[in-house]
Amino acid sequence: MTFTTLGLSDSLLRAVANTGYKTPTAIQMKAIPAILSGGDVMASAQTGTGKTAGFVLPMLQQLSGGTKARPCRVRALILTPTRELAAQVHDSIITYGKHEKLSSTVVFGGVNINPQRRKLNHGVDLLVATPGRLLDLHQQNAIRFDDIELLVLDEADRMLDMGFIRDIRKILKLIPKRRQNLMFSATFSKDIRQLAGTICKNPIEIDVAPRNSTVETVSQNLYWVEKEHKADLLSELLQETHEQVLVFTRTKHGANKLVKRLGKDSISAIAIHGNKSQTQRTKALDEFKRDKVQILVATDIAARGIDIELLTLVVNFDLPHVPEDYVHRIGRTGRAGGSGQAISLVSQEEKKQLRAIESLIKLKIAPLQRNG
Repeated sequence: MTFTTLGLSDSLLRAVANTGYKTPTAIQMKAIPAILSGGDVMASAQTGTGKTAGFVLPMLQQLSGGTKARPCRVRALILTPTRELAAQVHDSIITYGKHEKLSSTVVFGGVNINPQRRKLNHGVDLLVATPGRLLDLHQQNAIRFDDIELLVLDEADRMLDMGFIRDIRKILKLIPKRRQNLMFSATFSKDIRQLAGTICKNPIEIDVAPRNSTVETVSQNLYWVEKEHKADLLSELLQETHEQVLVFTRTKHGANKLVKRLGKDSISAIAIHGNKSQTQRTKALDEFKRDKVQILVATDIAARGIDIELLTLVVNFDLPHVPEDYVHRIGRTGRAGGSGQAISLVSQEEKKQLRAIESLIKLKIAPLQRNG
């Protein structure tokens, strides 16, 4: 199947062709026609399956034929849990909407609110936002919600994990009842289904990922290593590759400490976590994407929404406390059909976390041996 069979306009097909993608992913094949039909959609898809294009493309088509946004109004609202994911979704709108006569912007906290207010003055067709900053703008009368035709909740599971449920409920009370609703989540937990029940009307359900499965194209291995020797082993492994690598730590302090330690071995690394300002986080991601640094060290929340093409290796320096986060972490590699590798450095103290992860993904992660 190709994109031409999904009911997309010629201008959108041209934009897709420019990106080099020829075949739609499973989520795109199901979500695009479902969204174009105009009904509500609830979709479960892992990170790295092409889900962003799965809702951005049909949304652009739905909005292209309508009336331009009025001042301080938006026609489509996309809510995301993190600034990084918001920026990534907006990049996708720019990429696929290059031939459409639609306006868009992105708003999130951690940066000056005034430029965001100015952009909203004229009205925008598509707005990508984090919930907190959106409510701040609404409180300042910079935005009104009475023209919203389309609402998207992206990574709804993470929004609940991060405590955004109150903000989401406030936003739902402020927007028109008549609208199309799209919900995307890595899993359909009981809480997500409850939330969906208050948002969606008879939604089309799409589930392309077996729950808590890891991407099949990712090979998974581990090294048993004492906690105090992890940094030495990581340094050895990184010196054996010229590839760019995403390394996960459990804490912000651990991320900073590891960047310093790798620097001593002349390995260029940069950290991205919640204590960094938005400008620092954007700069770090940009330097990594442009190959200025080899290693990006990240915590779980900071890494949600990071989309890096051609990432072939992810290393878990620490195992996550929440087993589902392992699935999200390794979903950073082997994206949209590519192959990848995930290596975990596991100490004896982390046996419990390892068993929980293996039980969740229904797979025993094979240990590797170091020579010497």
